[in-house]
Amino acid sequence: MPLYEHVFLARQDLAQAQVDALAETATKIIEDNAGKVVKTETWGLRSLAYRIAKNRKAHYVMLEIDAPAGVVAELERQTQINEDVIRYMTVKVDALEAGPSVMMRKGERERGRRRDRDDAGSSFEG
Repeated sequence: MPLYEHVFLARQDLAQAQVDALAETATKIIEDNAGKVVKTETWGLRSLAYRIAKNRKAHYVMLEIDAPAGVVAELERQTQINEDVIRYMTVKVDALEAGPSVMMRKGERERGRRRDRDDAGSSFEG
């Protein structure tokens, strides 16, 4: 079956539990139509480059999917109807990424830099 990455942006005023429920709904749509969700990543509340429907931030969620094209069409149809989702994008990929996605690794790298900077500043002797 073809492999896809589906990313959607949920409104900023939703609670994390509601965002998780949106991801579960998408997973249910895929699994009910003979597809499989390989991995789900929640990237958290992030700033948008520009305002979308009066939102300056959005909750980002990515699903890695192994499913036929009809399943993706149904998922996009259901996502388009949902008023809590402000944007979505599905991309067909040749292979799914092993381990965390680039967005998750980026956060780890930034935390490591801050830790290094804090350690360097605390070693001052004077």
